[in-house]
Amino acid sequence: MSRILVILDGAPEPVRARPTSLEAAATPELDALCAEGTVIRLRTTPAGFAPGSETGVPVLLGAEPEAPLGRGPIEAAAAGVSVSEGHRAWRLDLLHRDGRRTSGEEVRRVASVLRGELPRHRVVPLRGHRVLVVGATRPGVRRCGGLEVVVWPDGSTLAPTLGDAGPGLDASGRPVTLVCGPGAAAGIGRLLGARVVVPRTATGDVDSDLDAKASAALLALRRGDDVVIHLGAPDEAAHRLNPEAKRAAIEDADARMVAPLRRAAQAVGATLAVTSDHGTCPWTGDHDADPVPLVVAGPDVPAAGAGRLTERAVAEAPVEDAPFLAGALA
Repeated sequence: MSRILVILDGAPEPVRARPTSLEAAATPELDALCAEGTVIRLRTTPAGFAPGSETGVPVLLGAEPEAPLGRGPIEAAAAGVSVSEGHRAWRLDLLHRDGRRTSGEEVRRVASVLRGELPRHRVVPLRGHRVLVVGATRPGVRRCGGLEVVVWPDGSTLAPTLGDAGPGLDASGRPVTLVCGPGAAAGIGRLLGARVVVPRTATGDVDSDLDAKASAALLALRRGDDVVIHLGAPDEAAHRLNPEAKRAAIEDADARMVAPLRRAAQAVGATLAVTSDHGTCPWTGDHDADPVPLVVAGPDVPAAGAGRLTERAVAEAPVEDAPFLAGALA
């Protein structure tokens, strides 16, 4: 029996007087899934870790890191950039002085200036405000072309734990296919040993082609794989401080991803879970480390818990660690 996991990146957020994005969104498919399955809260950010996809996604896949991860190796794996012996990779963010993220066009404009500042490093612009730098020493640049440069911390790396390599999400030994955009999730999947599928029209942002992602997920399901789908749009919208776009991204995921996967799971007797790797507040743009809502439904999974996958609805629900997810999907 295959297992399906949908990760709505950054979908939860701190509860305030106003409705959260999950509460404001119309999600009939998620509501039906909650009525059929078990709804709890899941801890995806271990103590001492900062909330983020580089932590939450490995935790959800049964590969909880022993120490905070460096984002550079993840970005290098996502971009297909090799790192030779004696060199390391670092993720850089280019920001305006008021903290706003730059656009991809702005990054490309200053890329040559950044290369001049780092002549001994390889400089690779990524999506949006992100840059990958590879070299023998940690880049020391702090400003470039009128922009602020933030170099992400060093950290540990991921080792393969999926497929035949180890006891990750697929402890049964089934192949794991990860469908995602061309960002951190792709790098995490490759480092962990998953089959990574990045549809050509998948951007990892609010304009990503969810139909192409759903088609790729359904193809992997027909092969008998365990399937993980990462959707970055809610997180990206929240970082832009746009709660309406975040709500729309959640509704889009419900209609174009959860709906076809729920039908397919019921048809083949697969287990379907929907959760998030962490929360992201659309009023501040900050990540949140609180436990995230999780629903899992399928054969032999009892109907229990809240009727909606929202922060307020699950406030009194039990909090489980990520190993629960692997057990619930077994």
